[in-house]
Amino acid sequence: MSQSSEPTLRQLRYLVALGSTLSFRRAAAICGITQPSFSAQIKALEGSLGVLVAERGTGAVTMTPIGRELAAAAVEILDRVDGLRAKAAEGPVAGVLRLGVKATLGPYLLPRVIENLHRTHPELKLFIREGAPVDLEMELAAGLHDMLLAQLPILSQDISSARLFREPLFLAVAGDHPLASKTSFEPEDLRGLDVLTLSPRYHLHEQVLRLCEEHGARMRRDYEGTSLDALRQMVGMGLGATFLPGLYVASEVHNTKDVAVLRSSRLRMSRTMGLAWRRASAIDPAREAITQAVGEVLKGGSEYAILDRS
Repeated sequence: MSQSSEPTLRQLRYLVALGSTLSFRRAAAICGITQPSFSAQIKALEGSLGVLVAERGTGAVTMTPIGRELAAAAVEILDRVDGLRAKAAEGPVAGVLRLGVKATLGPYLLPRVIENLHRTHPELKLFIREGAPVDLEMELAAGLHDMLLAQLPILSQDISSARLFREPLFLAVAGDHPLASKTSFEPEDLRGLDVLTLSPRYHLHEQVLRLCEEHGARMRRDYEGTSLDALRQMVGMGLGATFLPGLYVASEVHNTKDVAVLRSSRLRMSRTMGLAWRRASAIDPAREAITQAVGEVLKGGSEYAILDRS
């Protein structure tokens, strides 16, 4: 393969995206360019390096052994470059931070966090991408995100994390369900209850599964929701009950009539939310700014989100 110009940082970001998604189409969409342009840049990278980084075919892309090694090395290179940029700023938190956030949290918290950051750190811009936790964690490790706002723990020796707050879970039932007249429920109320949840790609699935197993409820696997809104709508139609996170309840369910939400009287049901980042990345100023913004938004505490004070 003929040699050409040196690889660019942009091409390295494209390589990381391809290695993470194993799809030219998805990688191009993540990088914000057309697929033909993305393919041309990967081909140019291969030309400059003199190797093939990916095997093309009709199905999913397969990275070559050297392609996998180069993609991993590219993550380290890009982290070092980002670190140099952070040191060069030597002042207000600035630049574009790629923030991954789970779809069951982002819409119900980030608008207020972004408003706070825009006021306190106007030079910091967030490029936000929602997704399922399983995908986001893989993409963080691969270098597609600088940081995640996600459910903890994340079990990886290459990822650091810090707790921000706990988000209680509420039992949601249809407005005409026998439990709907109550404000709280007992563990015994779960016995024999049909329960809906999200797919296994979400951490909430595992939490709900454990609750069902421990208290005799029946998880309905034939109606797994694709979003919290979908779960709420199915509950409102009487297909079953579900467990919803506090910030979603406060934003979307608090004053509705089709669904009633109940607090737990004795069970400790919550999910721990926090920030996660690669250990090698140099993003401490931005992390501190986001931590402070979340604290400002949630200060005072509420039944829907409880700041971590440790």
